[in-house]
Amino acid sequence: MTIDTSHESILSKVMDPEDIRRLDIGSLNILAEEIRQIIIETVARTGGHLASSLGTVELTLAVHYVFDTPRDKLIWDVGHQTYAHKILTGRKDVFHTLRQKGGISGFPKKEESPYDVFSVGHSGTSISAAAGITEARCLKKESFKTIAVIGDGAMTTGMAFEALNWAGERKKDLIIILNDNELSISPNVGAMSSYLNRVMTGQTVTKLKSEIKGFLKTIPSIGEQMFRFTKHVEEAMKTFIVPGALFEELGFTYVGPIEGHRLDNLIKTLVNIKELGRPVLLHVITKKGKGYSYAEKEPSKFHGISAFDVATGKPLSSNGEPVPASYTKIFGRTMVTLAESNPRICAITAAMCDGTGLNEFARRFPERFYDVGIAEQHAVTFAAGLATENFIPVVAVYSTFMQRAYDQVLHDVCLQKLPVVLAMDRGGFVGDDGPTHHGLFDLAYLRSIPHIVVMAPKDENELQHMLATAVACGGPVSIRYPRGKGVGAVLDERPHLLDIGKGEILKTGGDVAIIAVGSTVQPALAAAEKLAQERIDVVVVNARFVKPMDGDLLCRIARSVKNIITVEENILMGGFGSAVLELFSENGICDVHVVRLGIRDEFAPQATQDELRAMHGIDAGGIAAAAREMMQGRLPQKK
Repeated sequence: MTIDTSHESILSKVMDPEDIRRLDIGSLNILAEEIRQIIIETVARTGGHLASSLGTVELTLAVHYVFDTPRDKLIWDVGHQTYAHKILTGRKDVFHTLRQKGGISGFPKKEESPYDVFSVGHSGTSISAAAGITEARCLKKESFKTIAVIGDGAMTTGMAFEALNWAGERKKDLIIILNDNELSISPNVGAMSSYLNRVMTGQTVTKLKSEIKGFLKTIPSIGEQMFRFTKHVEEAMKTFIVPGALFEELGFTYVGPIEGHRLDNLIKTLVNIKELGRPVLLHVITKKGKGYSYAEKEPSKFHGISAFDVATGKPLSSNGEPVPASYTKIFGRTMVTLAESNPRICAITAAMCDGTGLNEFARRFPERFYDVGIAEQHAVTFAAGLATENFIPVVAVYSTFMQRAYDQVLHDVCLQKLPVVLAMDRGGFVGDDGPTHHGLFDLAYLRSIPHIVVMAPKDENELQHMLATAVACGGPVSIRYPRGKGVGAVLDERPHLLDIGKGEILKTGGDVAIIAVGSTVQPALAAAEKLAQERIDVVVVNARFVKPMDGDLLCRIARSVKNIITVEENILMGGFGSAVLELFSENGICDVHVVRLGIRDEFAPQATQDELRAMHGIDAGGIAAAAREMMQGRLPQKK
């Protein structure tokens, strides 16, 4: 029985995957286009990961059609491509809240739906998680299927290959779908490959191959030799025809590549491999941005995009008001300026050339630019290797992704005191991407490592000076700066060196001292202006350095101003405020009232950056409120 599609849209009648399993291929193809339309219209309003999700619509439909989700476990990698999955699994009516405060996440999230088997946000985790779920299935003696979907970019991570190596050796029933949206194959090759794999994975053919091999082994004297010979021929031909020899060597039956936008072929292939009962890797070719011409032409631009006009593909207007350059843009521009006069400077990124602002550096100095793929661990140790040969590598990575390379920073860079610069973009709140992408931990996890300098600029002008200081200091350095536009600071013509470990007083006062770092300095100044109107006299300090800290300056202030507020866009536990308390304790300063503002012991949700800063009391209003309560002798109220 199929759903009647003659009047209203098919999507309006689909509540969960059980509904799509009653549809025929023609209806499924119509449904795919309806899903694409709602994704495009929604992301145009909310922003999000458009190109990847448009490319996996048919694949998502086929997997849910063939497998009994959520009983069968579907694990996604990263989650950039899961918008169709969300629409099909009971979240269609709330899809308009995508990535909004209180809305649904842009990534799979266990708390959100039983269809979201594993919460994700960083690359390369799906195969490991699927392997763990598969082993749990065996331990519980259950019989569900486990399917991991991983992109070709995520497959470059070391973790993915560690998992492949282990899972292949276990020989358990595990299906991995490699979503390859970078390669293209001609229609003829694609059709032939699809046909061959549908046939060769069919139960009859698979059983026949197994029986022939068993028969050959029983022939006295020559049977074993004939078996080995046919095996060699089979493997040689497979290596010649398809790029799957590596996966076969790791213990997986390789199937593909097949065209990822033909639902009939996808479904038939998935039906066949579903019954194999051993590790299988299905290689599917998809097109990023499929169905939206602007995203197809510029998939990188539409990978993660803010609100845009559907008709033109252009970002929504800012009402003609000038927008300050982003921190990312100033970083990239300064890198070019410094590299022009210093041939030792190299730039490294982990598949984020555009996202980290290194496009112009890559164009101007291609021999000194390295994109290592989604491999942050390799990026850092590779930088350490360059540094041993008298180069100054700058590793540009988002703060949240640098967490993956903690051991490399500690052991390979800092232990050896190597001059590696960690340019930590997206430090602090990133907004709509939520807890997997906020950069709220780097001040805490870096300041505990010996030999490293940790700093954060108050504005985009100070960023260029910090970068110049970092490449000149001769040891490990971290600079963290926020996502988005700068504050509109006037830029000095040339970057100059700062005194390492020295902060600055931006405003004098005697009632309350606000010691801020990085993105919280400007809100601290704004709070001081509010408080001045209430006759509360505030001193504002731009700490600049979390390590080494300007102990002389901060202790001098603490001896004269007894009410102190520290402000950071970072987790409080072990962060900047903790460092200030440690400093006062070590210097015997015990008669001060210190309130730390920052992120409490929790994962921050998704919302805009301004909403999150207000929620955690580190915007101008929250800082001013804390100062008022302090002057009234009360502890600031937790929000």
